[in-house]
Amino acid sequence: MIVFPRIQCADGFNLSVQAAGHCYCEPRNDEGPWSAVEVGFPSEREELLMEFAESPSNPTGTVYGWVPVEVISEVIAKRGGTNAAGAAVLNALRNGGVFLDRFRE
Repeated sequence: MIVFPRIQCADGFNLSVQAAGHCYCEPRNDEGPWSAVEVGFPSEREELLMEFAESPSNPTGTVYGWVPVEVISEVIAKRGGTNAAGAAVLNALRNGGVFLDRFRE
């Protein structure tokens, strides 16, 4: 099973990003690479994500389905970047395969 750590942004914003056969992602598999992913429970409302919210009235307590990986990149850039762990998650999402090994449980 693959579990990605929360992506931490430079301004303190963070979010869960997951992709696997049981997630709201494209393709829906465990090997990637993925063009869209499931985002969950961001630390605060983020306008770039709102169109994907399952429950827009609860932006920090909902799941965001089929969010394009490029939107995740835009959020990270808007928020001042991410650390090495966040960059590794993005790399794994974009490339799949051996880049997923460090996230397997």
